[in-house]
Amino acid sequence: MSDTARKDSPEQAAFRAHCRDWLAANMPPPSPVRLPQSALEIMTREQLDYLSAWQKAAYDAGLVGCDYPVEHGGGGRADCQRVANEEMQRSGAPYFPNIIGLGMAAPTVFYHGSDALKRQVLPALLSGEEIWCQGFSEPGAGSDLASVQTFAERRGDRWVINGHKVWTSLAHFASWMILLARTDKSSKYDGLSYFVVPIRAALGKGVTVRPLIKMTGETGFNEVLFEDLEIDDGLRLDEVGKGWTVAMTTLAHERGAGILVTPQSGGSRRGDGDAGLVSALVELARQSWRNGQCAADDPVIRDRLAQLLVREEGFRLNLKRARVAGLTDHPMRLALQYKLLMSEIAQEAGRLGMDIAGNAGSLYVSDPAAPHAGRWPLAYMNSFGFTIAAGTSEVQRNILGERVLGLAKTK
Repeated sequence: MSDTARKDSPEQAAFRAHCRDWLAANMPPPSPVRLPQSALEIMTREQLDYLSAWQKAAYDAGLVGCDYPVEHGGGGRADCQRVANEEMQRSGAPYFPNIIGLGMAAPTVFYHGSDALKRQVLPALLSGEEIWCQGFSEPGAGSDLASVQTFAERRGDRWVINGHKVWTSLAHFASWMILLARTDKSSKYDGLSYFVVPIRAALGKGVTVRPLIKMTGETGFNEVLFEDLEIDDGLRLDEVGKGWTVAMTTLAHERGAGILVTPQSGGSRRGDGDAGLVSALVELARQSWRNGQCAADDPVIRDRLAQLLVREEGFRLNLKRARVAGLTDHPMRLALQYKLLMSEIAQEAGRLGMDIAGNAGSLYVSDPAAPHAGRWPLAYMNSFGFTIAAGTSEVQRNILGERVLGLAKTK
């Protein structure tokens, strides 16, 4: 029995047994098409259909949205999403496609939306039947999010939206967008309001989605243009001018604080049967030969693997520690570290995979001779996006310095 299982309440223990039994009997067959390394790189309808079917099956079995109220499409359980997540990760289940919906939109709508809006959007969000995207960054407002200029003008009970969002992952499949827009040009922070926008229904009628191609050749994200799009005031979250406050809820979950907050909605973030990063790299090292020597026998490679293993294990233990109030010296320190460390560990793993493979690390996913089906060069290139998205590593360190260590704000 795992350490986690020993601490389960009777309800959680019974639910854990249900999750294990269901996963053992219902693991989906291998995907008929190559899946991207994360939901943010889903490009094709075939990829989406496979992953959406998996999310819907897990939702119907009660493994998604466990902690949300029944009337909002959830399972009505107490602190059981954590249990389901642990069991899905243990089983190596595929990730869910609605990552932005589950990780950011759902908690934001739950904490700031009207009861009618929760009933309208949360069930299909949790089941994966409606995909969500995030409309925050703009060409002139990336790290300085409060400088967004997409404008929503009020006209009675309606809002008219004009502007340009960019780096919008999954917008090409999304039915809904969480949108931060300016409603008052005279105030930087108090002039922002927050909306949920039905972009799929408005394609060609006020909404244009254009794909952006990354250096990997993938097109998982987009730019989205709004031209006189009208939406109902009922799609606004919280009060007019409180958009910055609502956005902080979204960013807290995007950057990892959601590990401390319930209800959580997530699911497995692993791909089909992925082991830990270091375990996969050790396997690669044992299979890679350079200059007549196995990479696993190279003392430099062995030292780098050991260092990465220490970081990976520390990260894993901190996730457990973050849920125990008595083991934290600051209520948000570990949570705010989550995104920073996760993205940088992934980047170091990708870099190390390239170094272990040597010349073969230049072979891409389309090359049948690529080690591990080209996983490591793709992971390395993708990792730069993760150290930029949701706040760059530099921004994350500033947040930790200012909010946790009490250092003076940067200018």
